[in-house]
Amino acid sequence: MELSITGTNAITYPVVHVWDWRVAIYLFLGGLAGGLMTMSAINYLRPGKKCGPMQSVCCWQIPVLAPILLSIGLFFLWLDLERKLHGHLFYMTFKPLSPMSWGAWIVLIIYPLMILYALAALPDEVKVRIKNAFIKNTADALAPHLAKLAKFNLVFGVLLAIYTGILLSTFVARPLWNSAILPLLFLASGMSTGAAVMIIVAKNKEVKLFFTKLDIWLILGELLIIALLFYGHYTGDAAHQAAIMPFFNSSHDTFPYFLSIVTIGIVLPLAIVMKFLEVTGKHTDEVTGFGLFLMNSSAVLVLIGGAVIRFALVYAGQLSGYGYVMM
Repeated sequence: MELSITGTNAITYPVVHVWDWRVAIYLFLGGLAGGLMTMSAINYLRPGKKCGPMQSVCCWQIPVLAPILLSIGLFFLWLDLERKLHGHLFYMTFKPLSPMSWGAWIVLIIYPLMILYALAALPDEVKVRIKNAFIKNTADALAPHLAKLAKFNLVFGVLLAIYTGILLSTFVARPLWNSAILPLLFLASGMSTGAAVMIIVAKNKEVKLFFTKLDIWLILGELLIIALLFYGHYTGDAAHQAAIMPFFNSSHDTFPYFLSIVTIGIVLPLAIVMKFLEVTGKHTDEVTGFGLFLMNSSAVLVLIGGAVIRFALVYAGQLSGYGYVMM
């Protein structure tokens, strides 16, 4: 039997649970942590890379920052749980067809890798200040395996970033989220925000320039994926077409979706980075103070844009749904 729903009040069209800003923060910080895992590994593994005094910040502080950000994100996700004392039940079983079950176990695997990589990356000047003998000895023992741990973090950083999109895309009842392209958007955005943090934190100008160039391609990837996401919905059924309308409607209620994602999150950062590359000319030359300002400003806008993308998609995805229930 097919039941048509014409009302939207709490009786005829009840909402069991609404995801709010806590989930959006988790998705942003989870993607950022994945991006930092991958970008810090790329920074270590790229040819000709040597962790000198000016580069040591990116070499060890970024690996330390990644698990901290993931922990903060998981804390906000825990706050969203209806029964907070039952969070451990995720690890009492494994359901292969459940994205949340996969996510819980992926995070459980990622945490040790992140911590081991952070310990292995600690420089000698930091380890001498560690008073705990066990931590210091563990860091010394892991140091020879830094390259292997970097490779593992590169792969699992990609998995973490892409999972944040998979978590939403499996919700068939939400047409905006139900797209195989959404995980790719979250992956590109996570990598882009990770590169942005590398740009901000790095002391060495060559490192800043390297990740600025890399971020250009990541932002271009975001633009392409967003276009494909909207095109896929536009060529879909009526529910998918209606789901993207907030991003193309300039009315008072929906205009921030379009303005925030396209202008702040994509266009402005890309424009600033491209302008920086034009004014610097040969990229092997010394980067000027104004060039550093442009790179850091672009990185901040990328971070803002990455957060806005999560918030916009989380909230916009709950504005629409299918108008019938199959029974």
